[in-house]
Amino acid sequence: LKTARSKAFTTPEGRATAYENLKKHGINGLVIIGGDGSFKGAQTFSNEYDIPCIGLPGTIDKDIAGTDVTIGFDTAVNTAVEAIDKIRDTMDAHDRLFIVEVMGRDAGYIALHSGIATGAENILIPETKTDIEDLIASLTEKEKRRKLVNLVVVAEGGEYGDANKLEAIIKERIPNADTRVCILGHIQRGGAPSCEDRLIASHMGYYAVESLLCGRHNVMVGVINNKIHYTPLDKAVKEKQKIGQEWMKIVKILAS
Repeated sequence: LKTARSKAFTTPEGRATAYENLKKHGINGLVIIGGDGSFKGAQTFSNEYDIPCIGLPGTIDKDIAGTDVTIGFDTAVNTAVEAIDKIRDTMDAHDRLFIVEVMGRDAGYIALHSGIATGAENILIPETKTDIEDLIASLTEKEKRRKLVNLVVVAEGGEYGDANKLEAIIKERIPNADTRVCILGHIQRGGAPSCEDRLIASHMGYYAVESLLCGRHNVMVGVINNKIHYTPLDKAVKEKQKIGQEWMKIVKILAS
């Protein structure tokens, strides 16, 4: 499958062309894999042309309401963990402070999960306000204890999500810190899907087709507590999956 944004589809004329293409190819229902932007377009298109649409949550950010899992997240976070594990080898060998920037413009799930899994001393995410003074104090205290190896994982969309700018702040405040930056970037968007993602996609895909066949439409297929759950597309668009505060408590305990 390919993917692309379409400016034309945001216009009535563009959607009319899309509808004519569907009729030409004998397509009378759509399964939309994506996030809130895809679902907004699907909802508008369905309302205008009475085309049944079923949404599947496909995003590495894992920030869609109405589901505990999204297609792509597990693969992306495992890619991040694998990369950070390799970074730890050189970090430990040279007693360095490493800042690793992962994806997550509005959601910190990749940073949170990969940071916990790799034993990061600090995890900075958009959902939580970062006190830079607390961060500097924590790193300074560790330096005094000769704990020179420190891993800071940041989500790109956070207040201090730009790893290079954060490095500049740390270097200014802690001149002796041997600091390095690694921005993982688009490596998180590719690669062979994990077993978990393949199972999730197959599970949701089955129920998406079943939904179309039984006349259900304008809903997103999700999984909550390991059970299939249907969420109206308008609700999936309006709400976001929120990170539980208990996870941040776990981060603080593991980092101490």
